[in-house]
Amino acid sequence: MTYLAKPKLHHPTLTTNKVGYTRRDYEGRISTLCAGCGHDSISAAIIQACWELNIEPHRVAKLSGIGCSSKTPDYFLGASHGFNTVHGRMPSVLTGANLANRDLLYLGVSGDGDSASIGLGQFANAMRRGVRMAYIVENNGVYGLTKGQFSATADRGSKSKKGVINSDSPVDLVGLALQLGATYVARSFSGDKAQLVPLIKGAIDHGGAAFIDVVSPCVTFNNHGGSTKSYDYVRQHNEAVSRIDFMTSREEITADYAPGSVIDVQQHDGSTLRLRKLHQDYDPTDRYAALSYMNSHQVRGEVVTGLLYLDPIATDLHMSLNTSDTPLNQMDVKELCPGSRILDRINASLR
Repeated sequence: MTYLAKPKLHHPTLTTNKVGYTRRDYEGRISTLCAGCGHDSISAAIIQACWELNIEPHRVAKLSGIGCSSKTPDYFLGASHGFNTVHGRMPSVLTGANLANRDLLYLGVSGDGDSASIGLGQFANAMRRGVRMAYIVENNGVYGLTKGQFSATADRGSKSKKGVINSDSPVDLVGLALQLGATYVARSFSGDKAQLVPLIKGAIDHGGAAFIDVVSPCVTFNNHGGSTKSYDYVRQHNEAVSRIDFMTSREEITADYAPGSVIDVQQHDGSTLRLRKLHQDYDPTDRYAALSYMNSHQVRGEVVTGLLYLDPIATDLHMSLNTSDTPLNQMDVKELCPGSRILDRINASLR
């Protein structure tokens, strides 16, 4: 039997924030992701960030696409608004919701397959239009729901669990976000909660398009070929009447290192992820310097993490379109429909 709902009872001594909520009030259902998945660490960071920001859960609208990452909104902010869109279409649905009700805080959760492949155009236009949102990509470089094929963000030369070498160049979503005009751009690692929580808080509080690329290891597809305990070996030698996958538990990968330093993080499959945290004197207000800095360290095999770029005077889509301060969903028919004379004038201006 699977239990998806958490008990609603809270211990009376749990600490509450300024709006009277405990951290438990920002949780959702029990995760069904693999034990040790980095995505669950991101969910925990979102929960912590919203609790520390004293956000009332009903003021948040969380939207996602398709994939392991897009399942995660069910695991946090259970009392908020939620919408799971079709594959790659989260940004456009979020844009429409944002235009209809600007009073909500918008959180877009996506994956590397959802945003860097089928949804790449949607991602690009949300960034360039300055849609006010915190756009979080949970990036593991594989399609976890469909048995671990390379995603568009997989590095050239990386090896799959079947031994296949990726020959394609990766899509760098951080570089695209910088080039397309996002006004808050960051990268982090799911196991570095001390860095990730404040980055998420900054993205939620930002006044424009905020993007965070979070490297989030997939624990299921890191097992290697040739092992008698691998999933491939068990399936080849299994004569049972049914196929049952058992995901072995893995310890969560964490990292804690000083600003300006480099750390090698050992992955479950024995590979190494090299992270460099931005130094304290780094200037995040220069968009092109940020792109150059990131690229210069990328050629060394280092993944730069931290707040890469911030425009302190951010604009959003509402400001660009000069929309009404009153949310559209609060207007009546008379206000939303100006009448045939005004519509004729608008149509004439477009001829």
